[in-house]
Amino acid sequence: MRATARAIRRSAAAQTPDAGAHLAARVDALPWPPGVVAGYWPIDHEIDPRPLMNVLAGLGHDLALPAIEGSAIRFRRWNPDLVLEVGPLGTRQPPAAAPVVIPSVVLVPLLAFDRAGRRLGFGKGYYDRALAGDPPRLIVGIAFAAQEVPRVPSEDHDVRLDWIMTERQAIRVS
Repeated sequence: MRATARAIRRSAAAQTPDAGAHLAARVDALPWPPGVVAGYWPIDHEIDPRPLMNVLAGLGHDLALPAIEGSAIRFRRWNPDLVLEVGPLGTRQPPAAAPVVIPSVVLVPLLAFDRAGRRLGFGKGYYDRALAGDPPRLIVGIAFAAQEVPRVPSEDHDVRLDWIMTERQAIRVS
């Protein structure tokens, strides 16, 4: 399922290179709670959330990015001027000197999603562990509309999404 989902995402990214701008244009569709918004640095054809993050920063939110430390993610404060380090799995992340924060919103990349808020990730469990430990008030999956599937297999430890933002719409999970 992951291989198929990666191929679908790669194709969707090629067809919609400005998907990140589409996300930013629908910022008003979600009820963003105050506080820190943790995004991610895009890899492997993920939608670039930075245009959305820039809009949210303009609305007064502080920003963070995940930093992989061993088998865990810690969210570290970030701004566009901060020099990032190369992290595991091809990621870019704030340096260890950047303050650790607890986000009120986490933007989560994914390979596939369903309308029940289940997501298929890379299979390493980083986000599930991070979100279960100190759950944010809002968990938003970021994906291309083509990444929607009828049902994502899930286990008890999988954390569900509250919203999904695609280049076409914002979906409130019921």
